[in-house]
Amino acid sequence: MICGGDDIGDFLLIIFDMERSPDRSQLFIKKLTEIILANLENDKFGVSELANELKISRSWLNRKVFLASGKTTQQFIHEFRLHKAMEILQNEDVTASEVAYRTGFSSPAYFNTCFHEFFGYPPGQVRKGDSKNSEENIPGQVYARKEHKRPTGRGMIFAFSGIIILLGLTLIFIYPGHLINFKRNSYEYLRSAGKRISIAVMPFQNMTNDTRWNVWQDGIQTNLITSLSEDQDFKVRQIGTISGILQSKNLPNSVLFAPAVARSVSQKLEANVFIQGNINQSGPTIRLNAHLIESKTQEIIKSFQVDGIADSILPIINSLSIKIRNFMLITILEKDVIKDFRPLISTNSSKAYEYYQYGNRAFYEYDFPTSREWYGKAIDIDSSFAEAIRMLIYSLLNQDYDEEGKKWCLKYYQKRDQMPEQEKLWADIIYARFFETPDEVIKYFKLLVAYDDEMPVAHSNLGGAYFGLGLYDLAITEFEKEFEIYKKWDSKPRWSQSFIGLATAYHKMGMYEKEKELYEKAERDFPDDPKIIANQAALSFALGDTIEANRYIEKYVTISKKRSAFGADIRKNLVWIYTEGGILDKAETILRETLSLESENPIRINSLAYFLINEERNIKEGLELADIALKLRPDNYNFLHTKGWGLYKQGKYREALEILQKSWNIRREKSVYDHEPFLHLEAAKKVVASLK
Repeated sequence: MICGGDDIGDFLLIIFDMERSPDRSQLFIKKLTEIILANLENDKFGVSELANELKISRSWLNRKVFLASGKTTQQFIHEFRLHKAMEILQNEDVTASEVAYRTGFSSPAYFNTCFHEFFGYPPGQVRKGDSKNSEENIPGQVYARKEHKRPTGRGMIFAFSGIIILLGLTLIFIYPGHLINFKRNSYEYLRSAGKRISIAVMPFQNMTNDTRWNVWQDGIQTNLITSLSEDQDFKVRQIGTISGILQSKNLPNSVLFAPAVARSVSQKLEANVFIQGNINQSGPTIRLNAHLIESKTQEIIKSFQVDGIADSILPIINSLSIKIRNFMLITILEKDVIKDFRPLISTNSSKAYEYYQYGNRAFYEYDFPTSREWYGKAIDIDSSFAEAIRMLIYSLLNQDYDEEGKKWCLKYYQKRDQMPEQEKLWADIIYARFFETPDEVIKYFKLLVAYDDEMPVAHSNLGGAYFGLGLYDLAITEFEKEFEIYKKWDSKPRWSQSFIGLATAYHKMGMYEKEKELYEKAERDFPDDPKIIANQAALSFALGDTIEANRYIEKYVTISKKRSAFGADIRKNLVWIYTEGGILDKAETILRETLSLESENPIRINSLAYFLINEERNIKEGLELADIALKLRPDNYNFLHTKGWGLYKQGKYREALEILQKSWNIRREKSVYDHEPFLHLEAAKKVVASLK
């Protein structure tokens, strides 16, 4: 579609057509309500779906709805649902929860919030047969009746002379021929606008029929400009510049507040977006409506609504400013959030969102202590920020803080009923991780995949769940699906762990050539990643290339030290590399050196003990070391497992079963599942059963 003269011409034709024939506006509204009513229970039915039903573009629909009702399309649908809910509550003996689902709200909690905000009281206060609670009782007529506040007079009803003036403004302000894709997602546009968004704030239209509010047409504009200018992320056009353009054209009131005029001014000032709104009044209540609009396409990105007492206009303006500011900052920050997780964001605080993003950056760089700190700060600001709590739990689990993770899991799960569907599945997954079986975890991950098969993280986590159970072939299938989606997106995985998961599964299945090819791609996407390099070293040993393996080991140690990795962590990974490569003498040497540095550390003692037992290097010494560790921590399930496995290796199966069972019982009490101890316990049970 062509922008400029043609675009404004289309807009003016709608206005002229509706003013020439008000009945057409009524018929249009009637058609809208019929379609929405037919899809009332569908909570996914929104602006795009309504446009598809009418077989017109979103932008065309938005303009027609705005001109016919003075509302955005989203607002129109939302308020229709609420009025229909009121009608049902007044005429039927039903619960608020039932009404919520019948009118297309995703949850009763969300419905209660919306209903209370709109009507001023909760749905539970509506009594059957009570009509005084609602100003309008027939949703289908709410928007069509004559006294409805369609823009009139100095608003959106244009005299023919006003249209001529506006056509003139088109020639003055807009450069014809600028191509616009009206199907483009305005949210994506705002995200891509850069760290600083340029904003033009237009005067607010007084729609109260009380001329005393005229002073606030510029007053609200001035206060919003002042407030938004305080933030360095925004480049706000000042009021003198905007007023100068408007005054120089000597526009009549009938045209002053037209969206086309605002758009023209905004484009002349090279603003990415502009803010336009109006003032409404009902009794002592003042309502400010504002729309954040993309300058190039005139698409409404987001609408805002704030109510308050007429005597407290400044706090109302301040609330509106905070809402607009938070939305824009969150939208900017959101461009760096993984697509899978964007629907889970549940905070209105831009500062909480910012801290959450800092946590993500640390998390995907494996800096889990730092990620915990940032997620904690986000939660301190907004205790209901469920996604930050979820990521905090994963940070804790990656540091083996299972008990603390369990406490946060219960807090997170308590919020489940208020979560959207995708977040509910994540809550079920985390709860199952602590309190149910691996089969339950897999079941929920499968549901997550079924919810959206184009969600890489769902396939990645399902693959990880299979991997943990030793089902490497199934893990590979899911990991490969993850990579297929990223390839389709022309994007790389969110972190190197995606490569490591698939590569390790290949390694377990002896698919070394595929593993090697994958590392070549990993090197391009995550150059000098220590985890990737460590895995390449293990693969080189498996391929019999000791020289190449040692080169990778040297590179791993150098890069890890540059990144200030702890010496104990470096040694732990070296033990893994040498063990995987079958260089057991070297692995044992490093374990003994590590223990000599921390001779009374029971974790270091147990690490050497388990290695000696599991690799059958010296089972007797391993059991002696296990006993030393258990004297320091008698109820540690890892230390008990080491001793039980040592006894099994010695053929003392009944003693082994007793200790392995004790280890497993403690592990389950603490909600910590590990498949290898499970397999060892099952092996002991099987042997003991055969001895009877």
